[in-house]
Amino acid sequence: MSSPASISATLPEELVELSAPLRVLPAPPVPTLLERHLDKLRSFYDSSPVEPTAGGLFYRKLVAAHYRNFIPANASVLEIGCGAGHLLKILPNQDVVGIDLSGKAVEAARARIPHGEFHVMAGENLELDRQFDFIILSETLNFAADVQRILEKAHAVSHRQTRLILNFHSSLWRPLIALGTVLGIRCEHPPCNWLSATDMRNMLSLAGWDVMKQQSGLLLAIPLLGLETLVNRFVAPLLAPFCLTVFQVARPAQKPLTAKTVSVVIPARNEAGNIEDAVRRTPRLGKHTEIIFIEGNSTDNTWAEIERVKTQYPDIDIKAMRQTGKGKGNAVREAFEVATGEVLMILDADLTMPPEELDKFYDALISGRADFANGVRLVYPMEDKAMRFCNLCANKFFGLAFSWALGQPIKDTLCGTKVLLKTDYERIAANRAHFGEFDPFGDFDLIFGANRLHLKIGDIPIRYRDRTYGETNIQRWRHGLLLLRMLLLAINKIKLI
Repeated sequence: MSSPASISATLPEELVELSAPLRVLPAPPVPTLLERHLDKLRSFYDSSPVEPTAGGLFYRKLVAAHYRNFIPANASVLEIGCGAGHLLKILPNQDVVGIDLSGKAVEAARARIPHGEFHVMAGENLELDRQFDFIILSETLNFAADVQRILEKAHAVSHRQTRLILNFHSSLWRPLIALGTVLGIRCEHPPCNWLSATDMRNMLSLAGWDVMKQQSGLLLAIPLLGLETLVNRFVAPLLAPFCLTVFQVARPAQKPLTAKTVSVVIPARNEAGNIEDAVRRTPRLGKHTEIIFIEGNSTDNTWAEIERVKTQYPDIDIKAMRQTGKGKGNAVREAFEVATGEVLMILDADLTMPPEELDKFYDALISGRADFANGVRLVYPMEDKAMRFCNLCANKFFGLAFSWALGQPIKDTLCGTKVLLKTDYERIAANRAHFGEFDPFGDFDLIFGANRLHLKIGDIPIRYRDRTYGETNIQRWRHGLLLLRMLLLAINKIKLI
């Protein structure tokens, strides 16, 4: 019998090929759910007009006004889902980068913003080799295939001080938005996710982001003879639950910092009887603690007492200075200028805030739970003479009012103890012109500045004590009017956009 080899040798070449063992080719990869969704979105937007309707463009201008208020002009900005670049074009920032899954939209964005950098890329596949100060997600998550994945990817282009700002439609407006699409006021879009503010907070938390602020805006999103400006600026803040657009500001979940050096600034005017106690009771914090007394035009022997105590405690790093201006705000700013600590603290010399509690402020900052630690006197019961009843009511009112104006909770605006990193203070000082030199107390200069930089304000409850020496420098009615003025300033600069 002939062998298989001899038989195949006598067969025609075509039959030999047919007799060879069959080779099984690998099946083509099956697109994942994510890829299928992205392909549908890409196909939809590549076949749609890149220019919005007149109503859509007007709406983007309204949204851009909020982003201009959120983002400093010198910051670097990444927009995920930039479309044709209409929002980035309205912002004053020069260092702008945009990504979008539609190549057609990206080409339009490049033509619209020559100084920008644009990439064809889905947010779910974000890969860039740099970090940004701000990341914008303007309604991108409404149509995202995987919201959590986009938010997780954003960490790779973020640093510790990066702020993620996003906006999305309130589901209350769903019927009107559908009607606007039918009438041609709004372009056709793929099916929307319709995420609620609670949904977004949960998604951000799962992806390692910490929501710091939330505010709503826009009651009229179409031009109406200028009426929309008045309604959106003055009425919308009062009717936030009914507004069209929800804005949220988030920071990356913070890792603990290494131990820092600390400067405790103690403004002192007519506080001679408290100076030595302030030194003895202030804890030693971090790697090193310096105490800076700054005396301001006292009529008692405060300055002499500071010099005496400095000599008596040579093992403690004590600095003494006399302020050249007036008011606590000026004293704090002058002392901060010479402070060498990486963490800056303010301690009132009346010691109604117990110095022993400063470690709570330090821990909140170093742990990353807060960027700006603010003392709160209104949680624990106070000693009988610590605060008059009318002052207590006023403090509670201003806490609620400023929380509303700032968009993040702050229970007590006038507790003298505030703690922040020196690097953040320097950023506040550099941006001070936005609010101006308006604050004789110093509290609001720091609070407004911290809010402007989107620092997370953490309230630290303390037990407020009676004064044991001297009298308060607070003048109830005159300073109350100043507080009202500062509240109106905050509302005008922060809330009325």
